Amino acid sequence: MSISVFRTVDAWWVALDAYRAVPVDTTATTTSELLDDVVTVHMALASARSGTLPAESRRITELPLVSPVTTPCRVVAQMTNFVSHVRDSGMDPETVPLTFFRKTSGSISGPFDEIVKPAHVRFLDYEIELGLVIGHPLDVGTTVTAASWKDHIAGLVITNDISARDVQLPKTQFYEAKSYPTFTPVGPALVLLDADELDRLSELRLVLNVNGEVRQSSDLTDMIYSPLQALQELSRFQALATGDLILTGTPGGTALKAPPKPVEIIGALLPPAMKWKAFFNAQAKNERYLHDGDALELSIRTPDGAIDLGVQQNKVRFS
Repeated sequence: MSISVFRTVDAWWVALDAYRAVPVDTTATTTSELLDDVVTVHMALASARSGTLPAESRRITELPLVSPVTTPCRVVAQMTNFVSHVRDSGMDPETVPLTFFRKTSGSISGPFDEIVKPAHVRFLDYEIELGLVIGHPLDVGTTVTAASWKDHIAGLVITNDISARDVQLPKTQFYEAKSYPTFTPVGPALVLLDADELDRLSELRLVLNVNGEVRQSSDLTDMIYSPLQALQELSRFQALATGDLILTGTPGGTALKAPPKPVEIIGALLPPAMKWKAFFNAQAKNERYLHDGDALELSIRTPDGAIDLGVQQNKVRFS
């Protein structure tokens, strides 16, 4: 059965139900340490359920939650990994390769923190993504199989891969464009799963709203490369440690979309500076980019609610 773990600045908590949580008696200060001491999470939950509701239980909505993934850690993200997003990007889902980029862990922020747009950024975009939290290290050269990949995954989190598109596209620079502080909200919960529950990943539905309007909504049947394939590829070159974070791609519905083919063909004939100036002049008319004060709400869950990563809520602030 899934177990939802939360973090405040000075403590770890485990959910008793959808409304209340109890503290975990652990000295762990990092996600890695907590996962290495995960027995304390199970003990706290078992103790709370065996007797009367302990006095130290708290309503989850009253807890000042921070990201359940602590930093520093590795943040590895898959590119264009949903059919709908690939098509939005003007590419062919049948030929898109399995590729990755890195984000700084300094971009990680809490599930209810503000998303702060740097002053020089004009086009701020959103990308809801399922985050995989590493439970057991993955060394370079490890053989990852259909039977073993789940051994490396401790649990799941909601993530939002915020992107400065006017930095990303002209520079073809994902690292900078997606690594500013607050550009990776994480949480609220780290949901620990057993192997049978990880078999249900395809049922998870990702939903992102901006000011109450649904912008992204898709289940993982839209995913091109599975977590198994991602881990197999990463094991060729990227070591991962307990507590590291993998972002698995976003569905269609982001603000950024490829221009119509005739416009793209004409743009290819222009000098780069002129091409990008024309492109972003057109993007300036796109109201789907994030604005100062916009409210985002993200959720990831199965239809029956058996696996529920909670609700992430952030407001946008222009610096």
